[in-house]
Amino acid sequence: MKKWTKRNLVGAALAGLMAMPAVAQESISAVVIDGYPARALWVKEFTAFFIPEVDKRLAEAGNYKMNWQESYGGSIVKPKGVLEGVQLGLGDIGIVTTIFHSSKLPSQGISGSTPFVASDARAVAQAVDEIAREFPAMQNEFAAQNQVYLATGVVLDSYQMFCTQPVNSIADLEGKKVAGAGLNLRYLEGIKDAAGVRGGLTDFYNMLQTGLVDCGMLWPEAAKTFKIAEVAPYMLRADLGAVNSKTITVNADYWAKLPDEVKEVLKAVAIEYRDHVAGIAMDRASASEAAYTESGGTIIDVSAEDRAAWANAMPNVAQEWAATLNDKGEAGTDMLGAYLSKLKAAGFDGVRDWTAE
Repeated sequence: MKKWTKRNLVGAALAGLMAMPAVAQESISAVVIDGYPARALWVKEFTAFFIPEVDKRLAEAGNYKMNWQESYGGSIVKPKGVLEGVQLGLGDIGIVTTIFHSSKLPSQGISGSTPFVASDARAVAQAVDEIAREFPAMQNEFAAQNQVYLATGVVLDSYQMFCTQPVNSIADLEGKKVAGAGLNLRYLEGIKDAAGVRGGLTDFYNMLQTGLVDCGMLWPEAAKTFKIAEVAPYMLRADLGAVNSKTITVNADYWAKLPDEVKEVLKAVAIEYRDHVAGIAMDRASASEAAYTESGGTIIDVSAEDRAAWANAMPNVAQEWAATLNDKGEAGTDMLGAYLSKLKAAGFDGVRDWTAE
């Protein structure tokens, strides 16, 4: 029989410890969905920025590791189907294009209801996201869709008009059919006989090419990405303004099962992603305009007088937006005032006072 000494016992204990496996990171699956293709700015940066940043932060603590599955470009949902897809659990995390859902997400229309104020994605993104955290409406709307709101993003510096035929002023838009994606179609109500045609960004090229529409409302970076100069070589720079159109949400059932550490990282990175994408949108704005002209496009500037006349000819869509929320028991009027005050403090004063009756 072997006689155990103190040295034998210590050695055996150390050997046992060395033989034990290290505590493994818990792997958490996450299915990310968007109906837009991977080349779209916000999708591309979700892959290039959001995911690596989450991974880096979780790796620092060493407790959890995400197992990402990205599904874009219609493989699971179309662009208009992300909200429902996340609601049903087809995706755990989604980039919802909110302009498609004005009835379910009315408060998300805050910047789209206040055109001609700020052509700066960074300022609008921050102001809208702060409103979402100061007032419960936005988060409540997503909660009703079985989702948790993380952050609202702005991916465009300003809506402009891209047309198939030469345009030199707002008057040249009279009687034209114009493609838009949602609330921005209301802007056309200030132009005589102009008609809005609803469509998604991925549809605009064909809509313009086939003559279904004469013009499209989009922004220079998207015009470059989707080669709009080939079918609409005339851009009327009207500076309609930046609009929040993307919100990162998480399926509520999925969220409830996540560890607090992972939740905190996702919330923090979502805000950084918001500012990151808005910054890229602004950095690329002038380069995208240059690329548009290099591809054969022509850019015409709208006069300040023309912009003011257009804005003042429109119905007060901001007041209508606020009234809709007020009727739902939300603080629509207060939200509108707070939002415009934030932009004014950031140096942006619109050509029309949307708070005036």
